[in-house]
Amino acid sequence: MQYFTEDFVLFFKELSQNNHKDWFHQHKKRYENSVKKPFTSFITKMIEEIQRYDASVQVDAKDCILRINKDIRFSKDKSPYNIHYTAFISKAGRKDKSIPGIFIRFSPEVVGIMGGCFMPTKEQLQKIRTIISENPKKLRKLLENDDFVQKFNHIKGDVMKRIPKEWQDACKKEPLIANKQFYFVKEESPELITSTSLVDTLMEYWKTMHPVNTYLLRAMQ
Repeated sequence: MQYFTEDFVLFFKELSQNNHKDWFHQHKKRYENSVKKPFTSFITKMIEEIQRYDASVQVDAKDCILRINKDIRFSKDKSPYNIHYTAFISKAGRKDKSIPGIFIRFSPEVVGIMGGCFMPTKEQLQKIRTIISENPKKLRKLLENDDFVQKFNHIKGDVMKRIPKEWQDACKKEPLIANKQFYFVKEESPELITSTSLVDTLMEYWKTMHPVNTYLLRAMQ
């Protein structure tokens, strides 16, 4: 099924050149019809497909879709709107980005597909490090899976600049213990947005990331 027309991408191209409230309000109906409504339908379908494999994901599309309005309180760029559209699907939705899930971002330049743990709390991070240190091979086996490597390559994330003494030996055995984040990224062509295989393609990415997401979720509990 095709969820989006070419106007989805065109809307954001034009918004990037006219990022102010007057233009947006003049094109509000277009935004509703070409962006918000089809994106909501698309995310609803993604959630339904994910629930076939993970019943813990009991959220609605509205719980997962991020606002188009930017938070400009601490930004030098005061333009009011994001020039991409984003959703974060997990059992907690967008309200808790410490929970592993799939992060989907559509822009005129790229489709961003991300998984893992973006913003773990200190307590969650401590638990993840402990679980990894107890059996480093378990996580390493998941990350060296051929399908995972082909789609996402490797885990990314900020790393501790100074490793506490309690973790120094463990980090020598498994450097990922020094990570402060555990996420992975894939970029696809924006042509995917208007493709009839959009949901199928993204579900293949979700299935590949799911074992790693599950490992991280269990580790932090």
